[in-house]
Amino acid sequence: MNWFIDAQIMEKTSYVSYKSNLRVGWYKKFHISKWRSQLYSHYFGSKKVRETWRKLLLLWIAGSFLGSLGIFWFMNSQAMEKRREMLSSMCDERARMLQDQFNVSMNHLQALAILISTFHHAKEPSAIDQITFSRYAEMTAFERPLTSGVAYAVKVLHSEREQFEKKQGWKIKKMYSTEQSPSWKEDADPDNQEISPIKYEYAAVIFAQDAYKHVISFDLLTGKEDCENVLRARKSGRGVLTAPFELLKSKRLGVIMTYAVYKTELPSNATPYERIRAAIGYLGGIFDIEALVDKLLHQLASKHSIMVNVYDTTDPDAPISMYGPNLTGTGIYHISTLHFGDPIRKHEMHCRFKQKSPLPWLAITTSIGTLVIALLVGYIFHATVNRIVKVEDDYRQMMELKRRAEAADVAKSQFLATVSHEIRTPMNGVLGMLQMLMDTDLNITQEDYVRTAQDSGKALVSLINEVLDQAKIESGKLELEAVPFDLRAVLDDVLSLFYVKAQEKGLELAVYVSDQVPEVIVGDPGRIRQIITNLIGNSIKFTERGHIYLTAHLIEEMNSLHVVADAHSTDTLSGFPVADRRSIWKSFKILNQESSAPESFHLSSSSGLVNLIISVEDTGVGIPLEAQSRVFTPFMQVGPSISRIHGTGIGLSISKCLVGLMKGEIGFVSEPQIGSTFTFTVVLRSAHTNANEHKSLEFRGMTGLVVDHIPIRAKVTKYHLHRLGIHTTMETDPNQVLTRLTSRTLRTDMVLVEHDTWLKSITMWSSIISKLKGDHLDTPKFLLLARPTNSIKSTLPGPMEYISTIITKPLRASMLQVSLRRAMGCGDRENPRHEGLPNLSLLSLLHDKKILVVDDNIVNLRVAAGALKKYGAEVTCADRGKKAISMLKPPHKFDACFMDIQMPEMDGFEATRKIREMEADINNQLKSGEVSFESYQDGLNLHIPILAMTADVIQATYEECLKCGMDGYVSKPFEAEQLYREVARFLDTASKKNQ
Repeated sequence: MNWFIDAQIMEKTSYVSYKSNLRVGWYKKFHISKWRSQLYSHYFGSKKVRETWRKLLLLWIAGSFLGSLGIFWFMNSQAMEKRREMLSSMCDERARMLQDQFNVSMNHLQALAILISTFHHAKEPSAIDQITFSRYAEMTAFERPLTSGVAYAVKVLHSEREQFEKKQGWKIKKMYSTEQSPSWKEDADPDNQEISPIKYEYAAVIFAQDAYKHVISFDLLTGKEDCENVLRARKSGRGVLTAPFELLKSKRLGVIMTYAVYKTELPSNATPYERIRAAIGYLGGIFDIEALVDKLLHQLASKHSIMVNVYDTTDPDAPISMYGPNLTGTGIYHISTLHFGDPIRKHEMHCRFKQKSPLPWLAITTSIGTLVIALLVGYIFHATVNRIVKVEDDYRQMMELKRRAEAADVAKSQFLATVSHEIRTPMNGVLGMLQMLMDTDLNITQEDYVRTAQDSGKALVSLINEVLDQAKIESGKLELEAVPFDLRAVLDDVLSLFYVKAQEKGLELAVYVSDQVPEVIVGDPGRIRQIITNLIGNSIKFTERGHIYLTAHLIEEMNSLHVVADAHSTDTLSGFPVADRRSIWKSFKILNQESSAPESFHLSSSSGLVNLIISVEDTGVGIPLEAQSRVFTPFMQVGPSISRIHGTGIGLSISKCLVGLMKGEIGFVSEPQIGSTFTFTVVLRSAHTNANEHKSLEFRGMTGLVVDHIPIRAKVTKYHLHRLGIHTTMETDPNQVLTRLTSRTLRTDMVLVEHDTWLKSITMWSSIISKLKGDHLDTPKFLLLARPTNSIKSTLPGPMEYISTIITKPLRASMLQVSLRRAMGCGDRENPRHEGLPNLSLLSLLHDKKILVVDDNIVNLRVAAGALKKYGAEVTCADRGKKAISMLKPPHKFDACFMDIQMPEMDGFEATRKIREMEADINNQLKSGEVSFESYQDGLNLHIPILAMTADVIQATYEECLKCGMDGYVSKPFEAEQLYREVARFLDTASKKNQ
């Protein structure tokens, strides 16, 4: 039956989901009467089926009733067992707590026995008398809250009785009178008690608490039960208990605990005979059992939920009730054994609930609910059987719609690929022709027009790229590269893009990368550059004064990172207050994981992952509070006029998507009229590359001193100097510079002074330099750090003749390296990164080189040909792939080939494969001797460099280029400089091979 139930539940789920999704869409298609007739047509169509189904339905209903009864019985049994376990737990807990509290009082009685042995029997004369004992017992009663009184009886032999009675001033009396009434009663008169008869020994009470001082002089050995307790106590060395009796004051039941006092400390394995001989006295304490249990129950919050009874079960046939009402019942009860230290006396705690068990509503409702569900399942199964055919028809229709949706997705992907190429191809021609026009003789007005057209064209290309990226992201077709790159170099390149705009606005533009960030990491440098360019571009647009500060750290550093948290603090790059970036960190999941499980970051580091957090901080106008919620929405702006001035607003949306693809998060904090800070995280991988191989060695071993009264700005300068291998120290107080420079132990090769710091202490700088000259010390090179202005030297009063050079900001490693070479007089003064193309080298490299350009677009052919001819190359053009194959059939005269990817008849990939196949055949023939070497100038290795020209520069395209045999690619629209570099790289390699 279980399989039947499970099957119907599954059918119910699918049917309900289907019904809710399709009811609205198909309501108009099927009239209600037609739908109803279709629902029941199969059921009433066959009498045999109807009778069979009726029997199955009755069987199902009967099974449902039996199943619900079984569920009720099982759940009710479980509830009763749980209630029984709860009672057992509560009762055992109370028994344990009662034993613990009783043991505490027993320990205090043992301590009192040791006190008597030490200060009464071990000292002569005794240090304890009745007054001292009574007072001590009263003052320490708080340590024995469960004892109502204590008394001490000394062991007296018959030979010592007369002397003992003279010393005490009273006669030893019997514990019980002739009527055997207990002498522990409070109103007992010692003078009327009988004298203890002659015996071998006595146990006379000499000390007692004031409440029981009437028992002094009583012989405990004259009472039957007291005598048994005394004899058992001294024989066993343990405390022994009496049977329960009624206490006079409280009318409660209590017991007496008796301890033997020995004249010497006995070993734990002493024999009973040794213990009897060493016994010198007996200490007794009266315990109020009812008060003890009451106190225990008051400490528990659930004391009213159960009833507790305590029994003395030494005689199992006649148990003595020590606490609780003598109630009997038939409900659940539990018995817990109590151990009070006396192995002879047996005690038990009986517990039962005060109230009857409630009705098992959970079992009742569950069984009824199960029955209802089972009946509903039967009904649903009945309806489902009659709807199978209709569901199958709808399924076929949905599969057809799914096929159409997949075809539309494929068409969209093809559209993106086509648009990516076809739109950028004519733009490449436009920008290329404009660049060629710039190389002609133009007047100032014409040059301004052409430059404006170039800027507009580049802006259009940027917008096209953003729109295509957004479409690719939405369709899930955007792919990320995974190539090794230098993050610091990428950030330097981004800053160089905004050099002119920062100069126009007079902004402080700086970048800082933590030393913990690896030199080389694996990721998509183009997309990271795109994200940071978008963020800095927005900051440039909305910042009129102050600074823009780009930082990169590892997430593991965040807890120890010093960040300005006060919105009014001026301890910033430019002295202007900034928004607190820490407030956005709280929303990053990866940072919350670090605080809760820092070991996960250690594991990520050991597995090669690099968790970066990059921030762009500005002091702009900020974002209004009402607009902050839609910052990352595509084509949304904070105001209607912003899009007309500062673009479409798609950049931040794309940046957020790119960050998500890199398994990161992005957020921002902004305060109006203070500024904004955008922060994002990305997860990259570390590259197994020795970064020191690419570091410049020309400045290694040099030391520098950075003087800047703003610590953050000095930290940025130190970071860039450290990249060049220069050991750098910082000094924020110019008054300490002379002391550092005149130190014989510290050599300083260069001093970099911030422009603002120089202006504040011009007179002091003159005296410092004069002092160094006068003392004939090795004067370091003084370099000035300043923001770019047109007339910076004219605005710098003071000893400018001692300034070796002025370094303009923003600082970048390549620019700083060139400036230091010029100032220090070492090495080649050319920029090692070739920020400007070495024209003479290109002229010598490309002169008389024969290059084939293949493109179906005439404009692109003219752009590439004009760019290469400018440097002396002989360019041949081909507008078809098949034509290029015939022209490159060995032997040929070409040194390199540029191949467009998308062309009619035969694309660039296929054409390249054909060319490589021809080269491979000729190489094999040369090796086998079938063809003479004299016909081929390249010898045994025919291989012409082929570079792809493509507008789609994603990683997949690059991999396809390499797979078909191409040597590299240039992106469209491309700058002429990029084209020159690629040609120079391959031609230079070919020249070296030929040498």
